[in-house]
Amino acid sequence: MIFQRAIRRELLSTAGAVFTTLFSIIITVMLVRILGDAASGKIASGDVVALLGFAALNYLPVILTLTNFISVLLVVARSYQDSEMVVWFASGVSLTQWIRPIISVGFPIVLMTAALSLYLTPWANGKSAEFKERFRNREDISRVSPGKFQESASADRLFFVEGLSSDTSKVHNVFVSQSRNNVNSIVAAREGSITVDERGDKFLILDNGRRYEGNPGDEQIRIMDFQRYGVLVASKSQELNGDKAARTLPSLVLWKEPSRINRSELLSRVSLPLMCLSLMLLAIPLGFVNPRRGRTLNLMIALLLAVSYSNAIGILQAAVAQGKLPWAVAWWPLHVVALLMIVVLFAWRNNTNSRWHPMAVIGLAKRSLRQRKAGA
Repeated sequence: MIFQRAIRRELLSTAGAVFTTLFSIIITVMLVRILGDAASGKIASGDVVALLGFAALNYLPVILTLTNFISVLLVVARSYQDSEMVVWFASGVSLTQWIRPIISVGFPIVLMTAALSLYLTPWANGKSAEFKERFRNREDISRVSPGKFQESASADRLFFVEGLSSDTSKVHNVFVSQSRNNVNSIVAAREGSITVDERGDKFLILDNGRRYEGNPGDEQIRIMDFQRYGVLVASKSQELNGDKAARTLPSLVLWKEPSRINRSELLSRVSLPLMCLSLMLLAIPLGFVNPRRGRTLNLMIALLLAVSYSNAIGILQAAVAQGKLPWAVAWWPLHVVALLMIVVLFAWRNNTNSRWHPMAVIGLAKRSLRQRKAGA
């Protein structure tokens, strides 16, 4: 059908332009942020491209959702603005007949959003956290490289190692200066080694040394001799905890481990493709534009509705995370409300375009009276 082919062709071209624009903006912002982190020493310069790719995968579901919504909104609004809708309505095409060509173009985007949200985005978040964790661990361990003083990543410890053993498993003549809770301490030991505990935290284990504790100007300084002393140099647990850890877990793991944080993250992942589908259908009746008044106000209302939809999902996610709502109650009512809104708006617009709509009847009556007066 000519109508469906025309709609599909225009939707594809508009969606391509919208996606390119949104993706370019997001990538530019993320590139500036990642380059700033690399310049400040938070990430390795060699990991910039990989981290940029992971960030792109993380934001792709949101970009695709906005692309679907904005492209349908623009196509429908342009058809009203250029009076093409009048032609289609006069040809017997109702507003509900827009659903089929729009679904044929937009539903693959919904499926892509679901795949990204449920599978690829958690993987990308996990890899990004792994890259950052690996760099931080590498940096902390490099602090104990022989022959130079260096600070730890947390800037509260200063390391110095004089030399390494022949098999590089131990370090000799270690000096560690630490400042925590306004208390300074200095640890000196003959040798040490790096060990990893069951949680993945890395420690510098010092043997046969002495610890001095006190601040400059204090009358008394504590001196302790030890045979074995551990200094934390890299913590795996400080990078991923709480909701950050949940973002890296596969969706199946979130379902099998029903904690509040996991359930809130699962709600967010499930809601994205549902929101993408709902906004795509909502954009059809929301795209109505009066050619004589312009389309700015209608587009602003549509975008405000989309933002409110997204914020409502965030509120429900926070309620699940705080234990105020169970997941089984929180994940579906908002999307049912969106579905009811779609039905109501379609019915309203179809009645508005009907020849028997009250406003249309009034217009016909006025036209008939004018014709009678002219005949008289």
